[in-house]
Amino acid sequence: MTDEPLAELDASPGAPHPRETAALYGQDAAEAAFLAAHAGGRLHHAWLLTGPRGVGKATLAWRIARFLLVEPPPEGAAGLFGAPPPPASLDIPADDPVARRVAALSEPRLCLIRRGWDNERKPARPRARITVDDVRRLQGFFGLSAADGGRRVVIVDAADEMNQNAANALLKLLEEPPERATLLLISHQPSGLLPTIRSRCRLLRLGPLGPADMARALAQAGVEVAPEDAGALAALAGGSVGEAVRLAGLDGLKLYARLVNLFATLPRLDRGRALALADLAGARAAPEQTDLILHLFDLFLSRLARAPLIAGQPGSDISGTAEAAPGEAALLARLAPGPREARGWAELHQSLGARARHGRAVNLDPAALVLDMVLKVEATATA
Repeated sequence: MTDEPLAELDASPGAPHPRETAALYGQDAAEAAFLAAHAGGRLHHAWLLTGPRGVGKATLAWRIARFLLVEPPPEGAAGLFGAPPPPASLDIPADDPVARRVAALSEPRLCLIRRGWDNERKPARPRARITVDDVRRLQGFFGLSAADGGRRVVIVDAADEMNQNAANALLKLLEEPPERATLLLISHQPSGLLPTIRSRCRLLRLGPLGPADMARALAQAGVEVAPEDAGALAALAGGSVGEAVRLAGLDGLKLYARLVNLFATLPRLDRGRALALADLAGARAAPEQTDLILHLFDLFLSRLARAPLIAGQPGSDISGTAEAAPGEAALLARLAPGPREARGWAELHQSLGARARHGRAVNLDPAALVLDMVLKVEATATA
Protein backbone atom coordinates (compact mmCIF):
# COMPACT_ATOMS: atom_id res chain seq x y z
CA MET A 1 0.00 0.00 0.00
CA THR A 2 1.49 3.36 -1.06
CA ASP A 3 0.96 6.68 0.61
CA GLU A 4 -1.05 9.30 -1.24
CA PRO A 5 1.02 12.21 -2.57
CA LEU A 6 1.02 15.27 -0.34
CA ALA A 7 -0.97 18.27 -1.51
CA GLU A 8 0.84 21.22 -3.04
CA LEU A 9 0.49 24.05 -0.56
CA ASP A 10 0.62 26.76 -3.23
CA ALA A 11 -2.64 25.61 -4.86
CA SER A 12 -6.22 26.41 -3.87
CA PRO A 13 -8.12 23.31 -2.67
CA GLY A 14 -10.42 22.02 -5.40
CA ALA A 15 -8.73 24.00 -8.17
CA PRO A 16 -5.96 23.08 -10.63
CA HIS A 17 -2.46 24.19 -9.72
CA PRO A 18 -1.65 27.59 -11.26
CA ARG A 19 1.04 26.07 -13.50
CA GLU A 20 -1.67 23.83 -15.01
CA THR A 21 -4.04 26.73 -15.67
CA ALA A 22 -4.04 27.54 -19.38
CA ALA A 23 -5.65 31.00 -19.46
CA LEU A 24 -5.74 34.00 -17.16
CA TYR A 25 -8.92 36.07 -17.08
CA GLY A 26 -9.45 39.65 -16.00
CA GLN A 27 -5.79 40.66 -15.76
CA ASP A 28 -5.12 42.04 -19.24
CA ALA A 29 -3.54 45.23 -17.88
CA ALA A 30 -0.93 43.33 -15.85
CA GLU A 31 -0.06 41.09 -18.80
CA ALA A 32 0.20 44.09 -21.12
CA ALA A 33 2.54 45.89 -18.72
CA PHE A 34 4.91 42.94 -18.61
CA LEU A 35 4.83 42.45 -22.39
CA ALA A 36 5.60 46.13 -22.91
CA ALA A 37 8.63 45.89 -20.62
CA HIS A 38 9.82 42.77 -22.43
CA ALA A 39 9.35 44.33 -25.86
CA GLY A 40 11.30 47.41 -24.79
CA GLY A 41 14.33 45.33 -23.94
CA ARG A 42 14.44 46.71 -20.39
CA LEU A 43 13.11 43.76 -18.48
CA HIS A 44 13.42 44.32 -14.74
CA HIS A 45 15.19 41.55 -12.83
CA ALA A 46 12.47 41.27 -10.13
CA TRP A 47 8.69 41.60 -10.25
CA LEU A 48 6.29 41.79 -7.33
CA LEU A 49 2.84 40.43 -8.24
CA THR A 50 0.29 41.76 -5.76
CA GLY A 51 -3.46 41.67 -5.24
CA PRO A 52 -6.10 39.79 -3.24
CA ARG A 53 -5.78 36.05 -2.82
CA GLY A 54 -7.10 33.95 -5.66
CA VAL A 55 -7.21 36.58 -8.43
CA GLY A 56 -4.55 34.94 -10.61
CA LYS A 57 -1.17 36.14 -9.32
CA ALA A 58 0.40 32.68 -9.36
CA THR A 59 -1.20 31.86 -12.71
CA LEU A 60 0.36 35.01 -14.16
CA ALA A 61 3.74 34.13 -12.65
CA TRP A 62 3.71 30.71 -14.31
CA ARG A 63 2.60 32.24 -17.62
CA ILE A 64 5.49 34.71 -17.43
CA ALA A 65 7.92 31.91 -16.56
CA ARG A 66 6.92 29.79 -19.56
CA PHE A 67 7.04 32.84 -21.81
CA LEU A 68 10.54 33.88 -20.72
CA LEU A 69 11.94 30.38 -21.05
CA VAL A 70 10.55 29.99 -24.58
CA GLU A 71 10.71 33.46 -26.15
CA PRO A 72 14.12 34.87 -27.09
CA PRO A 73 14.85 38.39 -25.88
CA PRO A 74 13.94 41.13 -28.38
CA GLU A 75 16.82 42.08 -30.71
CA GLY A 76 15.50 45.42 -31.93
CA ALA A 77 12.54 47.74 -32.16
CA ALA A 78 9.38 46.09 -33.40
CA GLY A 79 9.33 45.94 -37.17
CA LEU A 80 12.61 47.88 -37.50
CA PHE A 81 14.85 46.59 -40.33
CA GLY A 82 12.99 43.32 -40.49
CA ALA A 83 12.84 42.68 -36.75
CA PRO A 84 9.75 40.60 -35.96
CA PRO A 85 6.94 42.30 -34.05
CA PRO A 86 6.98 41.65 -30.31
CA PRO A 87 4.69 38.93 -28.93
CA ALA A 88 1.17 40.14 -28.25
CA SER A 89 0.44 37.45 -25.66
CA LEU A 90 2.11 35.38 -22.96
CA ASP A 91 0.47 32.24 -24.39
CA ILE A 92 2.76 29.26 -24.95
CA PRO A 93 1.34 26.08 -26.54
CA ALA A 94 0.75 23.31 -24.02
CA ASP A 95 2.68 20.86 -26.22
CA ASP A 96 5.80 23.04 -26.26
CA PRO A 97 8.70 21.04 -24.70
CA VAL A 98 9.39 23.83 -22.19
CA ALA A 99 5.73 24.01 -21.20
CA ARG A 100 5.71 20.27 -20.63
CA ARG A 101 8.81 20.41 -18.47
CA VAL A 102 7.40 23.33 -16.48
CA ALA A 103 4.17 21.43 -15.88
CA ALA A 104 6.19 18.46 -14.62
CA LEU A 105 8.46 20.69 -12.48
CA SER A 106 11.43 19.31 -14.42
CA GLU A 107 12.55 22.46 -16.25
CA PRO A 108 16.18 23.01 -15.10
CA ARG A 109 16.06 26.77 -15.75
CA LEU A 110 13.14 27.29 -13.36
CA CYS A 111 13.27 27.24 -9.56
CA LEU A 112 10.16 27.29 -7.35
CA ILE A 113 10.46 28.52 -3.75
CA ARG A 114 7.40 27.63 -1.67
CA ARG A 115 6.31 26.11 1.60
CA GLY A 116 6.69 22.36 1.83
CA TRP A 117 5.87 19.60 4.25
CA ASP A 118 7.67 18.66 7.45
CA ASN A 119 8.26 14.98 6.70
CA GLU A 120 10.12 14.41 9.94
CA ARG A 121 6.82 14.54 11.80
CA LYS A 122 4.38 11.66 11.57
CA PRO A 123 2.02 12.32 10.04
CA ALA A 124 3.70 14.99 7.92
CA ARG A 125 2.51 18.53 8.54
CA PRO A 126 2.64 21.66 6.40
CA ARG A 127 5.53 23.93 7.29
CA ALA A 128 4.34 27.32 8.44
CA ARG A 129 7.02 29.39 6.72
CA ILE A 130 9.50 29.48 3.84
CA THR A 131 12.88 29.06 5.52
CA VAL A 132 16.36 30.35 4.79
CA ASP A 133 17.35 26.89 3.57
CA ASP A 134 14.65 27.11 0.91
CA VAL A 135 16.06 30.39 -0.37
CA ARG A 136 19.66 29.16 -0.18
CA ARG A 137 18.79 26.55 -2.80
CA LEU A 138 19.07 29.43 -5.26
CA GLN A 139 22.84 29.49 -4.78
CA GLY A 140 23.12 26.05 -6.32
CA PHE A 141 20.47 26.87 -8.90
CA PHE A 142 22.37 29.89 -10.20
CA GLY A 143 25.70 28.11 -9.85
CA LEU A 144 24.86 25.53 -12.51
CA SER A 145 25.70 26.24 -16.13
CA ALA A 146 22.67 27.01 -18.26
CA ALA A 147 21.81 26.47 -21.89
CA ASP A 148 19.86 28.86 -24.12
CA GLY A 149 21.85 31.93 -23.19
CA GLY A 150 21.61 31.34 -19.45
CA ARG A 151 18.13 32.74 -18.80
CA ARG A 152 16.77 31.67 -15.41
CA VAL A 153 13.42 32.22 -13.70
CA VAL A 154 12.57 32.00 -10.00
CA ILE A 155 9.02 31.95 -8.59
CA VAL A 156 8.51 32.68 -4.88
CA ASP A 157 4.99 31.70 -3.83
CA ALA A 158 4.26 33.41 -1.58
CA ALA A 159 6.86 35.94 -0.50
CA ASP A 160 4.63 36.76 2.50
CA GLU A 161 5.41 33.31 3.91
CA MET A 162 9.18 33.83 4.22
CA ASN A 163 10.60 34.03 7.71
CA GLN A 164 13.00 36.85 8.56
CA ASN A 165 16.15 34.95 7.66
CA ALA A 166 14.70 33.81 4.35
CA ALA A 167 13.67 37.38 3.51
CA ASN A 168 17.18 38.65 4.26
CA ALA A 169 18.72 35.93 2.09
CA LEU A 170 16.42 36.84 -0.80
CA LEU A 171 17.23 40.52 -0.35
CA LYS A 172 20.93 39.82 -0.92
CA LEU A 173 20.04 38.14 -4.19
CA LEU A 174 17.88 41.08 -5.25
CA GLU A 175 20.72 43.49 -4.45
CA GLU A 176 23.16 41.58 -6.68
CA PRO A 177 20.95 39.70 -9.17
CA PRO A 178 22.57 37.13 -11.46
CA GLU A 179 22.74 38.08 -15.10
CA ARG A 180 19.68 37.18 -17.18
CA ALA A 181 17.71 36.12 -14.10
CA THR A 182 14.09 37.06 -13.49
CA LEU A 183 12.53 36.68 -10.04
CA LEU A 184 8.75 36.62 -9.70
CA LEU A 185 7.54 37.29 -6.14
CA ILE A 186 3.88 36.63 -5.35
CA SER A 187 2.49 38.63 -2.45
CA HIS A 188 -1.00 38.85 -0.98
CA GLN A 189 0.03 41.53 1.55
CA PRO A 190 3.06 43.43 0.20
CA SER A 191 2.98 45.85 3.14
CA GLY A 192 4.32 43.00 5.28
CA LEU A 193 7.44 42.55 3.15
CA LEU A 194 10.72 44.27 3.86
CA PRO A 195 10.63 47.76 2.30
CA THR A 196 14.01 47.02 0.74
CA ILE A 197 12.55 43.99 -1.04
CA ARG A 198 9.62 46.02 -2.35
CA SER A 199 11.90 48.81 -3.56
CA ARG A 200 13.94 46.41 -5.67
CA CYS A 201 10.95 44.97 -7.51
CA ARG A 202 8.75 46.32 -10.24
CA LEU A 203 5.09 46.14 -9.24
CA LEU A 204 2.41 44.25 -11.14
CA ARG A 205 -0.95 44.80 -9.44
CA LEU A 206 -3.84 42.41 -10.12
CA GLY A 207 -7.44 43.27 -9.28
CA PRO A 208 -10.63 41.37 -8.40
CA LEU A 209 -12.51 39.63 -11.20
CA GLY A 210 -15.92 40.74 -12.39
CA PRO A 211 -18.82 38.31 -12.96
CA ALA A 212 -18.02 37.53 -16.61
CA ASP A 213 -14.34 36.82 -15.99
CA MET A 214 -15.23 34.91 -12.83
CA ALA A 215 -17.58 32.64 -14.77
CA ARG A 216 -14.88 31.89 -17.37
CA ALA A 217 -12.24 31.25 -14.71
CA LEU A 218 -14.53 28.89 -12.79
CA ALA A 219 -15.38 26.99 -15.97
CA GLN A 220 -11.66 26.57 -16.66
CA ALA A 221 -11.21 25.24 -13.11
CA GLY A 222 -13.97 22.69 -13.71
CA VAL A 223 -16.42 24.34 -11.31
CA GLU A 224 -19.97 24.41 -12.62
CA VAL A 225 -21.92 27.52 -11.64
CA ALA A 226 -25.34 28.51 -12.93
CA PRO A 227 -25.12 31.69 -15.05
CA GLU A 228 -27.49 33.49 -12.70
CA ASP A 229 -25.19 32.68 -9.76
CA ALA A 230 -21.95 33.97 -11.29
CA GLY A 231 -22.51 37.58 -10.21
CA ALA A 232 -23.49 36.60 -6.67
CA LEU A 233 -20.48 34.33 -6.35
CA ALA A 234 -18.15 37.06 -7.64
CA ALA A 235 -19.59 39.49 -5.08
CA LEU A 236 -19.37 37.04 -2.19
CA ALA A 237 -15.85 35.93 -3.14
CA GLY A 238 -14.63 39.49 -3.52
CA GLY A 239 -13.56 38.77 -7.09
CA SER A 240 -11.23 35.94 -5.98
CA VAL A 241 -11.37 32.76 -8.06
CA GLY A 242 -9.73 30.75 -5.30
CA GLU A 243 -12.34 31.88 -2.78
CA ALA A 244 -15.12 31.27 -5.31
CA VAL A 245 -13.93 27.69 -5.81
CA ARG A 246 -14.05 27.14 -2.04
CA LEU A 247 -17.49 28.71 -1.70
CA ALA A 248 -18.87 26.71 -4.62
CA GLY A 249 -17.51 23.47 -3.18
CA LEU A 250 -19.16 24.12 0.20
CA ASP A 251 -22.47 25.51 -1.13
CA GLY A 252 -21.51 28.92 0.17
CA LEU A 253 -24.15 30.76 -1.87
CA LYS A 254 -26.99 28.75 -0.33
CA LEU A 255 -25.55 29.19 3.13
CA TYR A 256 -25.19 32.96 2.69
CA ALA A 257 -28.76 33.17 1.37
CA ARG A 258 -29.85 31.32 4.50
CA LEU A 259 -28.06 33.91 6.64
CA VAL A 260 -29.68 36.77 4.74
CA ASN A 261 -33.13 35.18 5.07
CA LEU A 262 -32.61 34.80 8.82
CA PHE A 263 -31.79 38.47 9.33
CA ALA A 264 -34.58 39.50 7.00
CA THR A 265 -36.93 38.51 9.86
CA LEU A 266 -35.54 41.32 12.04
CA PRO A 267 -36.60 43.10 14.18
CA ARG A 268 -38.62 40.02 15.23
CA LEU A 269 -35.91 37.40 14.77
CA ASP A 270 -37.11 33.95 13.77
CA ARG A 271 -35.73 31.94 16.70
CA GLY A 272 -36.31 28.62 14.94
CA ARG A 273 -34.12 29.66 12.00
CA ALA A 274 -31.51 31.00 14.39
CA LEU A 275 -31.33 27.69 16.28
CA ALA A 276 -31.15 25.76 12.99
CA LEU A 277 -28.19 27.86 11.84
CA ALA A 278 -26.44 27.31 15.17
CA ASP A 279 -27.03 23.56 14.92
CA LEU A 280 -25.54 23.61 11.42
CA ALA A 281 -22.32 24.99 12.89
CA GLY A 282 -22.47 22.64 15.88
CA ALA A 283 -19.88 20.29 17.26
CA ARG A 284 -20.77 17.51 14.80
CA ALA A 285 -20.24 19.77 11.80
CA ALA A 286 -17.08 19.47 9.71
CA PRO A 287 -14.52 22.13 10.71
CA GLU A 288 -14.65 23.70 7.25
CA GLN A 289 -18.43 24.04 7.54
CA THR A 290 -18.15 25.86 10.86
CA ASP A 291 -15.37 28.08 9.57
CA LEU A 292 -17.43 28.90 6.48
CA ILE A 293 -20.44 29.95 8.56
CA LEU A 294 -18.26 32.25 10.65
CA HIS A 295 -16.62 33.63 7.51
CA LEU A 296 -19.99 34.35 5.87
CA PHE A 297 -21.20 35.95 9.10
CA ASP A 298 -18.16 38.22 8.98
CA LEU A 299 -18.82 39.04 5.31
CA PHE A 300 -22.44 39.92 6.01
CA LEU A 301 -21.51 42.35 8.78
CA SER A 302 -18.79 43.87 6.61
CA ARG A 303 -21.22 44.47 3.76
CA LEU A 304 -23.79 45.80 6.22
CA ALA A 305 -21.28 48.33 7.57
CA ARG A 306 -20.67 49.56 4.00
CA ALA A 307 -24.33 49.61 3.00
CA PRO A 308 -24.77 53.43 2.96
CA LEU A 309 -22.10 53.62 0.25
CA ILE A 310 -24.45 51.82 -2.11
CA ALA A 311 -26.08 55.21 -2.73
CA GLY A 312 -29.32 53.97 -4.19
CA GLN A 313 -28.04 51.23 -6.50
CA PRO A 314 -30.62 48.43 -6.09
CA GLY A 315 -29.26 44.96 -6.64
CA SER A 316 -25.65 46.06 -6.30
CA ASP A 317 -22.97 46.16 -3.68
CA ILE A 318 -20.44 48.98 -3.44
CA SER A 319 -18.27 47.54 -6.21
CA GLY A 320 -21.15 47.47 -8.65
CA THR A 321 -21.41 43.67 -8.82
CA ALA A 322 -24.57 41.68 -8.21
CA GLU A 323 -25.91 41.27 -4.70
CA ALA A 324 -24.69 38.10 -3.04
CA ALA A 325 -28.17 36.74 -2.21
CA PRO A 326 -31.74 37.55 -3.29
CA GLY A 327 -33.09 40.44 -1.26
CA GLU A 328 -29.71 41.30 0.24
CA ALA A 329 -29.55 44.87 -1.06
CA ALA A 330 -32.96 45.74 0.37
CA LEU A 331 -32.06 44.18 3.72
CA LEU A 332 -28.77 46.07 3.95
CA ALA A 333 -30.50 49.33 3.08
CA ARG A 334 -33.16 48.71 5.74
CA LEU A 335 -30.73 47.80 8.53
CA ALA A 336 -28.14 50.46 7.68
CA PRO A 337 -29.96 53.43 6.14
CA GLY A 338 -27.32 55.97 7.11
CA PRO A 339 -23.80 56.60 8.49
CA ARG A 340 -24.87 56.39 12.15
CA GLU A 341 -26.27 52.88 11.76
CA ALA A 342 -23.30 51.86 9.62
CA ARG A 343 -20.90 52.87 12.41
CA GLY A 344 -22.80 50.67 14.83
CA TRP A 345 -22.55 47.71 12.45
CA ALA A 346 -18.85 48.39 11.90
CA GLU A 347 -18.24 48.28 15.65
CA LEU A 348 -20.20 45.04 15.92
CA HIS A 349 -18.29 43.60 12.95
CA GLN A 350 -15.03 44.28 14.73
CA SER A 351 -16.10 42.89 18.11
CA LEU A 352 -17.80 39.77 16.74
CA GLY A 353 -14.85 39.06 14.46
CA ALA A 354 -12.54 39.10 17.46
CA ARG A 355 -14.98 36.92 19.43
CA ALA A 356 -15.19 34.37 16.61
CA ARG A 357 -11.40 34.12 16.35
CA HIS A 358 -11.08 33.71 20.11
CA GLY A 359 -13.88 31.16 20.20
CA ARG A 360 -12.25 28.99 17.54
CA ALA A 361 -8.86 29.30 19.23
CA VAL A 362 -10.13 28.03 22.60
CA ASN A 363 -12.58 25.51 21.11
CA LEU A 364 -15.82 27.08 22.28
CA ASP A 365 -18.96 25.19 21.31
CA PRO A 366 -19.56 26.41 17.72
CA ALA A 367 -23.35 26.26 18.08
CA ALA A 368 -23.31 28.46 21.19
CA LEU A 369 -20.82 30.82 19.52
CA VAL A 370 -22.97 31.29 16.41
CA LEU A 371 -26.21 31.67 18.40
CA ASP A 372 -24.61 34.31 20.63
CA MET A 373 -23.45 36.21 17.53
CA VAL A 374 -26.93 36.08 16.00
CA LEU A 375 -28.47 37.45 19.19
CA LYS A 376 -25.98 40.32 19.27
CA VAL A 377 -27.02 41.22 15.70
CA GLU A 378 -30.64 41.22 16.88
CA ALA A 379 -29.77 43.49 19.81
CA THR A 380 -27.99 45.95 17.54
CA ALA A 381 -30.85 45.97 15.03
CA THR A 382 -33.41 46.77 17.72
CA ALA A 383 -31.32 49.30 19.66
